[in-house]
Amino acid sequence: MKRKIYMLLLALLFVGLRAQAQERPITGTVTDATSGETLPGISVQLKGTQKGAATDKHGKYSVIVPNEKAILVFSYIGYERTEVKVGEKQVVDVRLKRDNKVLEEMVVTGYGAERKVRLRGNNTLQGQAVGVQIQRGYVTMADAEVLNHNTENYDYIKESTFQNAKKNPLSTFSIDVDKASYSNVRRFLNNGQKPPVDAVRIEEMVNYFSYDYPQPTGNAPFSVTTELSVCPWNSDNQLLHIGLQGKAIPTDNLPASNLVFLIDVSGSMDTQDKLPLVKAGFKLLVDQLRPQDKVAIVVYAGAAGLVLPPTAGSSKDKINEAIEMLEAGGSTAGGAGINLAYMLAQEQFIEDGNNRVILATDGDFNVGVSSDSELVRLIEKKRETGIALTVLGFGTGNLKDSRMEQLADKGNGNYAYVDNILEAKKVFVNEFGGTLFTIAKDVKLQLEFNPAKVKAYRLIGYENRALQDEDFNDDKKDAGELGSGHTVTALYEIVPASANDSNTAIGKVDDLKYQEKNLSAEAAKTDDILTLKLRYKAPEGSQSKLITTTVLNKAVPESASSDNFRFSAAVAAFGMLLRDSEFKGTATYAQVLSLAEGAQGTDSEGYRAEFIRLVKSRSLLSDNSRSK
Repeated sequence: MKRKIYMLLLALLFVGLRAQAQERPITGTVTDATSGETLPGISVQLKGTQKGAATDKHGKYSVIVPNEKAILVFSYIGYERTEVKVGEKQVVDVRLKRDNKVLEEMVVTGYGAERKVRLRGNNTLQGQAVGVQIQRGYVTMADAEVLNHNTENYDYIKESTFQNAKKNPLSTFSIDVDKASYSNVRRFLNNGQKPPVDAVRIEEMVNYFSYDYPQPTGNAPFSVTTELSVCPWNSDNQLLHIGLQGKAIPTDNLPASNLVFLIDVSGSMDTQDKLPLVKAGFKLLVDQLRPQDKVAIVVYAGAAGLVLPPTAGSSKDKINEAIEMLEAGGSTAGGAGINLAYMLAQEQFIEDGNNRVILATDGDFNVGVSSDSELVRLIEKKRETGIALTVLGFGTGNLKDSRMEQLADKGNGNYAYVDNILEAKKVFVNEFGGTLFTIAKDVKLQLEFNPAKVKAYRLIGYENRALQDEDFNDDKKDAGELGSGHTVTALYEIVPASANDSNTAIGKVDDLKYQEKNLSAEAAKTDDILTLKLRYKAPEGSQSKLITTTVLNKAVPESASSDNFRFSAAVAAFGMLLRDSEFKGTATYAQVLSLAEGAQGTDSEGYRAEFIRLVKSRSLLSDNSRSK
């Protein structure tokens, strides 16, 4: 009998050892099938089990599989679910295809008369909520109908026109580091639609891309680069390219952060391209935090509530659990959420640190302080405390683009639109320093054109960043902020003084009766085409500093121009075609493609290659190569 028991135990041990011997780790990298960019946050699950992992910020994963018959399931919002049989492989790399249909589906979780914030998960965290009823709520079918109604809102843009250099020699504007317009335009084009005209802000499209400008070498926090060449869409004119490069500060050397995540969990966020994407994005940001950083989480729906008190960046599991427990439902008390978030940020204020509220929303505020003017005044008041505001837009159907852009501008912050997990990675990982850490504020440019060399000029884009000429020397006037490693690009189309009047678009104005504007003798003698002046303040400063440079009337041929010049010109021309601008000249999609393909450069993240694909897709939607 004992012999049989021993034999049975040996057999079981052999089976166990054999099974253990078959277990092995599988590693790999998940990338986007279109762009080739690595994908973070992708679910990698062993089929038929609850076991699995998620890809890290570099798109890498590691899982233990029981045998060669194991099947791995790769899934994420906006991508086609993919199953791969492991077999004898040790490394399983996967390229996921995008599935835009998933992002158009409406998620309705049930029926009921009331809508409330729903929190699930750690009871300790739930108990810390303030002003939020912690119970399960539902979204009604009526809510779903409201959410499905398209109420997207964009500010009207009156395109800038050519200015007579003799009568209006000064051009003054604030820099703009917002990039929301490009990713929003991409969303429309990926869905086979032409974007609304006012969704196309050309300066944000140009500034979505990084450019190869030199790092600053002096005391200034940024360098200034200029380049002059022929205008691609009007060979009689010139194009001036201006580039600012913010000093790149290593993450370890950046000041400590005091962050408040302000997350909209109202009913309008209950779709796959909104709250689930918000949660995935913030988890990517949490991975970047250091022990000296602090994070608090505030949510708002029918009321505002504290979900996570200020927590050290080293407690990543606790922060991620608080993010994961969020669900959506209810009306939108945005003003109450903003007040609570700023109060928390003020209580934890770090001197000489990065104090910032990060708002994630579709912009649909409809309870309490909700009008644009009230919200703008609220944010203007809060920025005086030294706390900046970053605004992140999500979703389709009721995106309040104009409102979110205004809030970010008035809150000394930036505005981005997140349409997929790759954009979340760009904002929260690739551009972590530039998104969150300001190196210069109230950055303003003023160009004085030399009428002896320039007949007329036009600033391309920046319509909502225009300033009065006297605002340039007024240190009380708010302007744009520049982050660590950020680049800012501006383009001017210039009509040379020698151009025929019939070829200009400035119109004719009668001579003035009571005053004269005579050019100085120096204007004709100098080779200067313009003088560029730039003012900025230190992040905590109140007095601006001045940088001055001149641009000579020495245009290089297009063939000798830089990749920076040609690619930015391609993006600007694409924007004018999408807007059907009266200033698009001879621009065509074929010309945009030619410029962009010849200026792709290193393109390590694949953003320029993606732009080229967008141009191709848009040209296929047109009846011909010209804009419709």
